[in-house]
Amino acid sequence: MGRTPLAWLNLLHERTRLGVAIAGVGFAVLLIFMNLGFRGALLATATNIYDQFNGDIFLLSPQTLEISSSKSFPRSRLYQVAGIEGVERVMPLYAEYLLWRNPDTGVSRAMFVYGINPQDPVFLMPELQDETAIASLSQPNIVFIDRLSREEFGPQTTGLETEAGRRRVTIGGQYTLGGGFAADGTVIMSDQNFRRFFSPRPLNLINLGVIKLTPGTDPNRVIPLMEARLPADVMVYTKAQIIDNDRRFWMETTAIGFIFGLGVVVSFIVGTVIVYQILYTDIRDHMMEYATLKAMGYSGLYLFQLVLQEAVILALMGYVPGLIISLGLYELTVTATAGSLPVAMTFSRIIFVLLLTIVMCSASGLISVRKAVTTDPADVF
Repeated sequence: MGRTPLAWLNLLHERTRLGVAIAGVGFAVLLIFMNLGFRGALLATATNIYDQFNGDIFLLSPQTLEISSSKSFPRSRLYQVAGIEGVERVMPLYAEYLLWRNPDTGVSRAMFVYGINPQDPVFLMPELQDETAIASLSQPNIVFIDRLSREEFGPQTTGLETEAGRRRVTIGGQYTLGGGFAADGTVIMSDQNFRRFFSPRPLNLINLGVIKLTPGTDPNRVIPLMEARLPADVMVYTKAQIIDNDRRFWMETTAIGFIFGLGVVVSFIVGTVIVYQILYTDIRDHMMEYATLKAMGYSGLYLFQLVLQEAVILALMGYVPGLIISLGLYELTVTATAGSLPVAMTFSRIIFVLLLTIVMCSASGLISVRKAVTTDPADVF
């Protein structure tokens, strides 16, 4: 004869209480998933620009915190390292904010602008690679606009004319990039147009140096050679290092990373308290049964295992609806933001939250069972 599933029967004894417990755990799981999702989207949007750079090494001012607030440095620094063995091409990048006028509403918003030499393959986006796009970008007052720019910037139709920085501007095409948390939209223009729109800023001051190495060249071998040639007004990074630099800024320097991290902690505490209240009430209502088990010779370890089983069952039953609802909200968020906030579920996050939920419920169970373990059966009867 099999063993009686006492933990399961205890939970089923009060179905209303079980439903409340599942809802509470599911709510905590949902909060954890959403905070981790937004945190992950923050990291992705803050650094996805680097995935589209056609470079292996980057030059950056030491005063730069992250790319949207980058400080300028002399373009000549690029030419100082151009002759190092292994360097295939050096490309300057200009970056700045510009007021973009919505042609439909007349309202202007800050648009983030990248300036490039159209002949330089700075970006990997296919929309910028063909000869037609290069020729279009080379024309005066022509820009390409990011499809993921927020709708508040207005229509993105090719050929549409509007105003940017008190100058007329024409949309020559689109690309897909995403501005992240720092920018609601982006456009790319030629360096000559950048000079016109941001006059009197000279082109000999750049915001980022993009360096492409010859295939097979190890960036870690080239970087020391560059650092030996360059003065202290510029820093040298690999792609992984500059991504880590931006992520560290958003996670450690701004309040955004702290808020989402705190949200996970608060969600864990909320779930722990809810499960503790449910299990503690269940143990209190069944104190005579627990005392009977102790009087029959069952050890305190058995009672610990019993309540721990209940906690794990609650964790699994609450986790599933929390995961399902989170998947729906992730999809809703991506749709509502037109893909500019890539909240995506990952396998590692699914496993992490599952383990965190089990730990949360198990901790609640171990705390709540103390009364049953320490109570003397003679005091109950």
